[in-house]
Amino acid sequence: MTSRRPKRTFTREYRSEVVALYRTTDKNVSQIAKELDLTPSAVQRWVTQAEVDAGQRDGLSTTEREELVYLRRENRILREERDILKRATAFFAKETR
Repeated sequence: MTSRRPKRTFTREYRSEVVALYRTTDKNVSQIAKELDLTPSAVQRWVTQAEVDAGQRDGLSTTEREELVYLRRENRILREERDILKRATAFFAKETR
């Protein structure tokens, strides 16, 4: 069994450089991934996202994806706050009877 590689994060600039390397050389995704010690799936995702951002492919752009993540998080927090207020209202309504 192979051990899993720890999750790494990369800056936007680094991902852009990898995509530029892919676009300017005759190397395929697997070759670039191997040279840079990355997974081929990560490099392919970055290339695909760059194409979406450039309007060459359908999908959510990076800014739209970030906004979606932000709005989902905010929605979750608002629901939790609403549920707390519902429970508090029920508690105080019961106390006043």
